[in-house]
Amino acid sequence: MSKPQPDALAIRDATIADLPAITAIYGHEVTNGSASFEIDPPDLAEMTQRFKTLHAGHFPYIVAEAGGRVLGYAYAGPYHRRAAYRFTLEDSVYVDSSARGRGVGGRLLEALVARCAQAGFRQMIAIISRSDTSPASIALHSAAGFEHVGTLRDVGFKFGEWRNITIMQRALGGGADHPPPQA
Repeated sequence: MSKPQPDALAIRDATIADLPAITAIYGHEVTNGSASFEIDPPDLAEMTQRFKTLHAGHFPYIVAEAGGRVLGYAYAGPYHRRAAYRFTLEDSVYVDSSARGRGVGGRLLEALVARCAQAGFRQMIAIISRSDTSPASIALHSAAGFEHVGTLRDVGFKFGEWRNITIMQRALGGGADHPPPQA
């Protein structure tokens, strides 16, 4: 089976029907990768609840699809719950292991940033785990205008070793140069 090319991708809002594919993509990363600090992959019911929570909060949740198959997904959610953080988001981007290196993550992140800026959010934070072995995640975010703003050392323990976190940030829309929307 040939792998879909990035220009064949459709970026669209995620739906409940996409959740089995999203759950599989995320479960593979939890079990085999370092992009998540979860230890046990959440099941479909848990992923459905997470999706519904973000959807109810009007946060963007999108998928990249080609040939009727979900190749990746991205969403933004609250960076922190306290009210002063309400214009700052944390992004998450996950790509199916068979579709990596084909521009899927870049297209997802580009669309996610645009949707968040349009919605009036002003800052986006990327929390990248295992930064020493995640050059693709760092490159993805750098290409989308994120800047390295810090490293948290040895804050997670997974697969028998301590893991660092790289923190990256980018302004959205008017950033801090303008007051946030009143709504």
